[in-house]
Amino acid sequence: MTFSEEDARRRDQGDPGHRELFRVPPAEGGGYPETAYMAGNSLGLQPRATRDELLADLDAWAELGVEGHLEAARPWLPYHELLTGQAARLVGALPAEAVVMNSLTVNLHLLMVSFYRPAGTRTRIVIEDAAFPSDSYAVRSQARFHGLDPDTAVVRLRPRAGEDCLRTEDVLAFLRDEGDTVALVMLGGVNFLTGELMDIPAITAAGRAAGAVVGWDLAHAAGNVPLRLHDWDVDFAAWCSYKYLNSGPGALGGVFVHERHLGDPDLPRFEGWWSTEASTRFEMTPTSRPPATVEAWQISNPPIFAMGPVRTSLDLFDKVGLDTLRERSLRLTAYLEGLLDEVLPGRPLAQVTPRDPERRGCQLSVRTTAMGANELARRLRHEHGVIADARQPDIVRFAPVPLYSTYHDCWRVAQALAAIFPRSEEKA
Repeated sequence: MTFSEEDARRRDQGDPGHRELFRVPPAEGGGYPETAYMAGNSLGLQPRATRDELLADLDAWAELGVEGHLEAARPWLPYHELLTGQAARLVGALPAEAVVMNSLTVNLHLLMVSFYRPAGTRTRIVIEDAAFPSDSYAVRSQARFHGLDPDTAVVRLRPRAGEDCLRTEDVLAFLRDEGDTVALVMLGGVNFLTGELMDIPAITAAGRAAGAVVGWDLAHAAGNVPLRLHDWDVDFAAWCSYKYLNSGPGALGGVFVHERHLGDPDLPRFEGWWSTEASTRFEMTPTSRPPATVEAWQISNPPIFAMGPVRTSLDLFDKVGLDTLRERSLRLTAYLEGLLDEVLPGRPLAQVTPRDPERRGCQLSVRTTAMGANELARRLRHEHGVIADARQPDIVRFAPVPLYSTYHDCWRVAQALAAIFPRSEEKA
């Protein structure tokens, strides 16, 4: 390859990232001590600070018992408030518009209780055909809950024939032509399979102009690309924090609701103890008094030991800055793409992620036609020490995460693919 290992090492010296802040799994093959970890779009690595931070919360429980609600160094009662400003900055929200709570699909359901309100001929939910299955299950179940046939109520927008990615102009055309039948647009900000970054502001504007509510699943966008949810006039959004936000498996997610909806007494919403004003919570009255913030969508008191790792991760994003990370992401992903441009031709492999850097996050998805995705991922890991994410039947996803991935990791990916699929002249 034109790009040498020495070149990759030099790039890492000049553009190092923050790998030292994370625990990187040891490699099983390839002759290197650490894994070339390219699966941060599935589960991020553990920040080194997480263990001590979590132990500190455990120690508070041991030493204070119930008094930790008010007397811990990070008191449990208002613990979620410690994350509010950071979460808001991460997604471009006002502090009143963002809260950390629950898991992604639970949050989407709670939000759809409020924002999917089919009436008359305006009943349809628009998602992308390649939506993550959980989103498909969620919107179909919401349609059934309202007495609708999900096969007709849910519209799955598909790419053009022979293409893998959904064009923005096709989404806009659908909303222009059929928007009067749409109650809710709910797309993925970054598609989990292809890594395509959707034009969130343009689609949001078109959906709202058509009279629909527009929400976004930001599972693969939060911590990956800069977001300006308030300025883009998004109605609602939800995200998880175990991918690019590195908060651990099954970590708590986040919710955004635009300020124009906050305090609206006519908006239906499920409620619980944490949905009421904090100042009146312990009056134990039977009627909720929800605040005019997104906290009104909370239901239960937050799990403290699950919130600590989220706070630790958000601290990192505050210190480094998402705009800075995006700049490195563009450089790192372009480098991997350049390597793949040398490796993929003549092999049973093809990139399906958009080549335009502005239309993707830090993910390049590759289609394999010579073996199943699981088998390719297995060989990458066990033979070359590269961990990537397989999506059956034929997509392997590589995510050069700017916080901890290196140029050398990218070089190892290209070397591994070249070794697994030698060209005929290389075999000779």
